[in-house]
Amino acid sequence: MGNPEDARIPEGAQSPEGAVKPEEQRLGPVLRRRDQVQPGTTDQRLLDSEGDSEWVHTDPWRVMRIQSEFVEGFGALAELPSAISVFGSARTPADGPDYEAGVQIGKALVEAGFAVITGGGPGAMEAANKGAREAKGVSVGLGIELPFESGLNPHVDIGVNFRYFFVRKTMFVKYAQGFVVLPGGLGTLDELFEALTLVQTGKVTRFPIVLFGTAYWGGLVDWLRDTVVAGGKASERDLMLFHVTDDVDEAVRLVTKEVGR
Repeated sequence: MGNPEDARIPEGAQSPEGAVKPEEQRLGPVLRRRDQVQPGTTDQRLLDSEGDSEWVHTDPWRVMRIQSEFVEGFGALAELPSAISVFGSARTPADGPDYEAGVQIGKALVEAGFAVITGGGPGAMEAANKGAREAKGVSVGLGIELPFESGLNPHVDIGVNFRYFFVRKTMFVKYAQGFVVLPGGLGTLDELFEALTLVQTGKVTRFPIVLFGTAYWGGLVDWLRDTVVAGGKASERDLMLFHVTDDVDEAVRLVTKEVGR
């Protein structure tokens, strides 16, 4: 009796260079017969460098890239000690009071037993990373691909760069026990309201959020109370989802208290 595999190939089959099309083809778990048989093999198509490259811009391929970013982020940060994410403007000047506050907050968080996570950029983010590094703690930067991105600041010890904002924001929340928010712009507001929404809707358990700088954040707090809450768009208790302070020790104490340290 002949080899069963021979039954799939008509008589007269030749070498691969001039192979006759088989009547049956197995491609991994997929069986194709008759007119559905495809030329070549899966490996051949994988290794063939010729052909259209538009597939790298398709949504199925983007899903794979998104998945890989989650995997890389989870792998890089899974063994972090308890951490606090510190946000603030990339435009904060190094000789300004907000920068110095960022340095002191980074140091104080490390001294309280936390790693420090920032967006990895310059300004307030660099300040918090600098304070964490000077206090000999774990200094983490989660960067983002932007047209004007300057790369991770030199005080980052563990850095991960992301293509997608939503993946990066997941890492900020998943691997932190709270947020300290220094004065910042639209990106800082985005991160702040993301956290507030997650706490308000119960998507995360109680999550301390401290706004540092009463003069800077006072107008926002007034608007939330006098317009949003007064207009029935949020409840009075939502104003208790965050604290506002000008004191570094108080900011760290609030985080420490709510995390149970």
